[in-house]
Amino acid sequence: MAKDKSVEEQIGFHKGALTTLAKEREEMLRILQIVEQLMQMHIKGLKDLGVDLQQQAKETKSPNGKKNTRKKPIEDILK
Repeated sequence: MAKDKSVEEQIGFHKGALTTLAKEREEMLRILQIVEQLMQMHIKGLKDLGVDLQQQAKETKSPNGKKNTRKKPIEDILK
């Protein structure tokens, strides 16, 4: 009987953890959407001011003179 309760407790623990993690994931996606909207707003603002971020990204090269294929953070592109 004690073993059955232990299994039931473990099942409850795992189900509870999954429920909590699913809610955390939903919240993270919501935050990501807000961040994306804010970034798009700033990109549009820069475009309206005549700044071409795509061209700047193409011009960004690594120290050895080759194009850097690694994505750079937006903070580096805006410098």
